[in-house]
Amino acid sequence: MLELSQDSSGWRLGYGGDTLNTAIHLARAGVDTAYLTALGSDPFSDDMKRQWTAEGLDTTLVLTDSARNPGLYAITNDEAGERSFTYWRGESAARGLFACAGIEEALDKATQADLLGFSLITLAILPDDAREQLFALAAKVLANGGKVAFDGNYRPRLWERAADACAARDAAIACADIGLPTLEDEAMLSGVSDADAVAAHWASLGCAETIVKLGAAGCRLPDGIILPPPEVLPPVDTSGAGDAFNGGYLAARLRGASTTEAALEGHKLAGWCVMQRGAIPAPPEIAAARRS
Repeated sequence: MLELSQDSSGWRLGYGGDTLNTAIHLARAGVDTAYLTALGSDPFSDDMKRQWTAEGLDTTLVLTDSARNPGLYAITNDEAGERSFTYWRGESAARGLFACAGIEEALDKATQADLLGFSLITLAILPDDAREQLFALAAKVLANGGKVAFDGNYRPRLWERAADACAARDAAIACADIGLPTLEDEAMLSGVSDADAVAAHWASLGCAETIVKLGAAGCRLPDGIILPPPEVLPPVDTSGAGDAFNGGYLAARLRGASTTEAALEGHKLAGWCVMQRGAIPAPPEIAAARRS
């Protein structure tokens, strides 16, 4: 989606979205990363695609829905840096992804992925038949020897009932072998506020590697150990922190790092992210050029 975030000069237009943020962090880490989504045929969509390509993302799986435009959201922050969002995305192009021309070819290419990642927000914006197609894609990736990572990002406004979100979450967990839930989201969704209980639920549905994100307290590793971040920082903007953790963690795991080493990389990247504005801050060298 298009993103409006504030800095000292006023509102700034960028882009973001939970899976996109993670994909860009993976690309920046040197992981060969393709992004499967739909954009419009408008100038904003063209600019977003150009910028994603410049970040190193493979955009050959970005399809076009000429009848729709990208969604839009604005970030506002309180004095502690905690973010809240205002959305305009009811008719976004991404919602119609599985009806776009070229989707069958794109899905066929995606079955060969070493890692497929999606989230509960992904499921929230898709119609039921498209969700089933995504689950089928996940099954094919696993059958081909790849990994599937699922982030349980819960946004209540995207669901008519929490029960519907729970059912979709559980169906996705059953398709994944790497789980990336956030304790705060799980508590909102199902009332479970204990990290061990969250991990046990995800494991019971077949997710072998579940890392429960705990915000400033760190994360619960699959072996039950709580790993705190190297440093607790006073955040400027918490937007995208969980997505950054996912990117750092998954990139490290793809390189062969242990879950502890990978979680530490996730903490470091999330820590850097919360000290910047926006869900996917510019790398330091680009940010410096913008200020000069």
